[in-house]
Amino acid sequence: MEHIRNFCIIAHIDHGKSTLSDRLIELTNTVEQRDMKAQLLDTMDLERERGITIKMQAVRLDYVKGNATYTLNLIDTPGHVDFSYEVSRSLAACEGALLLVDAAQGIEAQTIANFYLALENDLEIIPVINKIDLPAADADKVAMDIEQVFGIPAEDCIKCSAKSGIGVDGILDHVVEKIPAPTSQFNDDKLRALIFDAHYDSYRGVIAYVRVMNGELKKGDRIQMMSTGRTFDVTDIGHFKPKMTSSGQIINGNVGYVTSSMKQVDDANIGDTITLSKSPATDALSGYKEVKPMVFSGIYPVDTNDYEDLKVALEKLKLNDSSLTFDTESSQALGFGFRCGFLGLLHMEIIQERIEREFNIDIVLTAPSVTYKIKQTNGNEFNLDNPSDYPDVQSIEEIQEPYVGLSIIAPTQYTGAIMELAQEHRGVYVKTELIDALRQSFVYEIPMNEIISNFFDKLKSRTQGYASMDYWIEGYKPTKLVKVNMMINGDPVDALSFIAHNTKARHIAGKMAEKLKELIPQQLYEVIVQGAIGGKIICRETIKALRKNVTARCYGGDITRKRKLLEKQKAGKKKMKQLGSISVPKEAFLSALRLD
Repeated sequence: MEHIRNFCIIAHIDHGKSTLSDRLIELTNTVEQRDMKAQLLDTMDLERERGITIKMQAVRLDYVKGNATYTLNLIDTPGHVDFSYEVSRSLAACEGALLLVDAAQGIEAQTIANFYLALENDLEIIPVINKIDLPAADADKVAMDIEQVFGIPAEDCIKCSAKSGIGVDGILDHVVEKIPAPTSQFNDDKLRALIFDAHYDSYRGVIAYVRVMNGELKKGDRIQMMSTGRTFDVTDIGHFKPKMTSSGQIINGNVGYVTSSMKQVDDANIGDTITLSKSPATDALSGYKEVKPMVFSGIYPVDTNDYEDLKVALEKLKLNDSSLTFDTESSQALGFGFRCGFLGLLHMEIIQERIEREFNIDIVLTAPSVTYKIKQTNGNEFNLDNPSDYPDVQSIEEIQEPYVGLSIIAPTQYTGAIMELAQEHRGVYVKTELIDALRQSFVYEIPMNEIISNFFDKLKSRTQGYASMDYWIEGYKPTKLVKVNMMINGDPVDALSFIAHNTKARHIAGKMAEKLKELIPQQLYEVIVQGAIGGKIICRETIKALRKNVTARCYGGDITRKRKLLEKQKAGKKKMKQLGSISVPKEAFLSALRLD
């Protein structure tokens, strides 16, 4: 065990984690040169297209130092705030972390958040300043910022360029010297292995990614899941290099994968403890803190025959991404679907794309919302995450909405723009702190509902891309909310209804009505789009009817001939309106996500 090191790379998005992983893999000759490619550990097409890491990936590196060969288990983690749960899970499987900071951009909001996550897990943190070869890089200044913000001496920072390979060889020496070897916390030799990730393979069933905390796991062992008591035979076992490579066993302190006779998606739970069935451990590992979804949205199949396939797809995605939650629901407009909980808007967007790409299912998403707390006059209290469950207004005594603490780091010249944006979104100012001579940190309390739409896009736009943000849950506060029903020809469309603050409801409803007017195709009769709070109409748009020129054949003669034909047409359109039904296109539902 003294020759094993488990570590991960944490950083703000786009600070070079995947590129540094590539250089470390090359340096240790883990992969043949002909098989190397950029972002090797980003295995999903989505990750390569967007240039971001979505899933953490493990790889085993063999590093020779002196006369000893060290086994280095590296976990590459995502940088976006929506995937911070992936980061927290990887930290629980490690003893150390490389904190990567861009030499040109400096310390960003997610850098600070990830530093404190690593600190909570008692990890040894090695600061690495990346991209020192950029023209705008100022590595010495960033090192001083790290000392000022994190209390890590500036001289302890490793300066490198992951792209060109400058200074990368010294990182592995620091990993071996500074990160402690794994130690066993138990007095017995009973197997305890933590499942930190998993995925479903069509041929091999559930493949669990494990970190052995105590004992030893071998091929042929009969294992037991401590949360469910189910037992399985281990059919294959091995390490990530980075492809799965069979090895026959995983010793104490090491990371690897396990395939067994697990065929059902719910056989492996992330955070569960694996032990041996013949001599099981009595106490399980602590696992992970249950994550709470921040944003809720309905997912419905475009073709109702795909409902069961969508259910299977969500179950497989949940195995691979345990922060996803879902429950069944139905809608008058969209039929049967699922109410899904996500950690943020990017998380929701990624899940949508994965369902459409990996499972070939066309889906519709409803407008995102958060969970509200409703207290009724009869004393009942319940959580509300679906606008269609909004109770009668007279029965509501108090509504509370979730607030988050919002940290924004940006250059000082954008102070006015940031404060104006925060006020527009009902933000409550808390404090401002100077990071250095050019940048400062702004802290606000702001309703969660205000930042789940396009707050981040607006922030980037107003600060020319220089600002970064992070948020955390603060709690619930009383507020004044209303439910807005969007109606087409007087019929409410429940999938388009939403809950908003009473000061913003009219503006949002007006925007949605304008969008629907653009997207709903013209009919042979007039279509009226309205927004209503209770019985009060707050906005209206009219889609003009397609008209045939019925008077074209009337030339000359009395005007009454034309009037007679026009009246006949009017009566026909009225009858059409009574019998006709409007088909709302998929784009209309998706456009609700992009309202200003």
